[in-house]
Amino acid sequence: MRERIRAGDHGAFGELFDAYARSVYNHAFRLTGEWSVAEDVVSLTFLEAWRLRERLDEEGGSPRPWLLGIATNVTRNTRRAARRHAAAMARVPRDETVRDFADEVAERIDDAAQLAVVRTALGRLRRAEREVLALCVWSGLDYRAAAQALGVPVGTVRSRLSRARTKLAKHMELPGSRGQMRGDRTTAVGPLREGSR
Repeated sequence: MRERIRAGDHGAFGELFDAYARSVYNHAFRLTGEWSVAEDVVSLTFLEAWRLRERLDEEGGSPRPWLLGIATNVTRNTRRAARRHAAAMARVPRDETVRDFADEVAERIDDAAQLAVVRTALGRLRRAEREVLALCVWSGLDYRAAAQALGVPVGTVRSRLSRARTKLAKHMELPGSRGQMRGDRTTAVGPLREGSR
């Protein structure tokens, strides 16, 4: 399949999309926290993969780490562009707006408080730690595959993941609790595998 993709075979690229689009989408959502942005990242990732198809190694197993590495870079670029857009929009004079009732509906969701805690905790991680967490814990890549996707040594992946888990454990403690509860030996974030593609 790698050889066909490198040669520009449209059928092989379609198979690649069918096999890995969901995995790329899940990875993008975990990095961005926004469904619509994740959908854009999927489209841009496969466009970029097509453009870079000749850089795919001829030898190797699953092309999933290669795609997730591209998705990580696309996410960085997308977030950078969104920040620039937000800064430009902040400079535009605003008209008085009518409050959207959807905000009231969103406030009533039972899980909103917990989601806020999780997002805050994730927001306290460095970008590199969030990326490693998304690749190893949520997307289920091993250290070697994550290192390949990010273009860093395996030891760097291990240390970033360790720091990320330690920070999450610290920031995910409920108010009033001190440290780990007796009998609770679960980690702050356990692996959630999507499959072994």
